[in-house]
Amino acid sequence: MLAALVPAVAGCATFDRTFGKQEAVVQFQSQTPNSVRLKVRAACSHVPQAVPERLPANQPASNTAYDVRYRVDHASDGDLAKLQQCLQRFPSVVGIEFTGPAGS
Repeated sequence: MLAALVPAVAGCATFDRTFGKQEAVVQFQSQTPNSVRLKVRAACSHVPQAVPERLPANQPASNTAYDVRYRVDHASDGDLAKLQQCLQRFPSVVGIEFTGPAGS
């Protein structure tokens, strides 16, 4: 049974990559202010094929913790490495999660 699940999981990742549904979500230390999150977003927006997602339009950024997300649909492994290197310069960044549309 487990052997049948491995190709299915790999297939989902391939499906997401094929149809351009990849994003990188930056994880911050708790209590990181939005002003710092926005500085990180701007500082790493130069990485090729890692495009910051639009800011939420329905709420002021000061009201809620803003998730910094980059669309990495067409990013190469080198682009992803550059994004990770840029993000690691900031002490408030604790990680980066690469996901597809269903969180895969």
